[in-house]
Amino acid sequence: MTFDALGLGALDYLPCRYGNSKLLFRGPKRDLDQPYVAFIGGTETYGKFLAKPFPVLVEEEIGKTAANFGVPNAGIDVFVNDPFILGAAAQADVAVIQVLGAQNMTNRFYAVHPRRNDRFVSASSLLATIYREVDFADFHFTKHMLTRLLEVSPDRFATVLQELQQAWLARMRLMLSQVRGKSILLWFSEHKPRDSGRGPPQSIGNDPLFITRQMMDEVAGHATHVVEVVASPRARVMGTEGMIFAEMEAMAAEEMLGQQAHIEAADAVVAALHRIL
Repeated sequence: MTFDALGLGALDYLPCRYGNSKLLFRGPKRDLDQPYVAFIGGTETYGKFLAKPFPVLVEEEIGKTAANFGVPNAGIDVFVNDPFILGAAAQADVAVIQVLGAQNMTNRFYAVHPRRNDRFVSASSLLATIYREVDFADFHFTKHMLTRLLEVSPDRFATVLQELQQAWLARMRLMLSQVRGKSILLWFSEHKPRDSGRGPPQSIGNDPLFITRQMMDEVAGHATHVVEVVASPRARVMGTEGMIFAEMEAMAAEEMLGQQAHIEAADAVVAALHRIL
């Protein structure tokens, strides 16, 4: 399926709301009174530019309703601050939770928007003291801000990185503990978790940002099962094939995992579901 075949604006995400949540999710809206698998995550779970992201593929394969609670550019905060979503995850037969990066969370150094977690709101006095030469009014997005901080001083950035990683660990444990039922922790990326002992990164890198193998190991025990999906060489070569986007969205689409990667993720999740259901 291609953009050329469907035409401009052909992909309708059928936005919907659930319960008293203030978040807008991808539809069609599912009946949560029936048995379902809950999918919690960011842009990949939402399925930006894809007619059939991996939650849809899983639903088709196992024949059980998939409730897609993915939020584009989400951090953990958007979910731990939404009682309805955590409640829905707890009521699901299984909750599939995508590993999200550590950058889009409020922490000791900066605050993010409570629902649009990629939006930088403000720096704390502590961060402003560490980076006196940086004008934080220049930033609107967390990744832009962090990229600049790394460029200014890799040594000082190590302090910021440590805070983000500790905040991520605490919030992941909190979220997984509130799910209560069966859960699958899903790593879905073009790369494996970074080795823990390599020091500060040379560049910001690709999502999920700043998550190491040690961090994954520390939270693994709070989930029923861990699934690690690294897009295959074939998936990476295929790029945007099968994705639906307008010309002005081409650059954004090129940075995302495509349809083949989602097929691989769905296969891995289905295999895990068969083991725990």
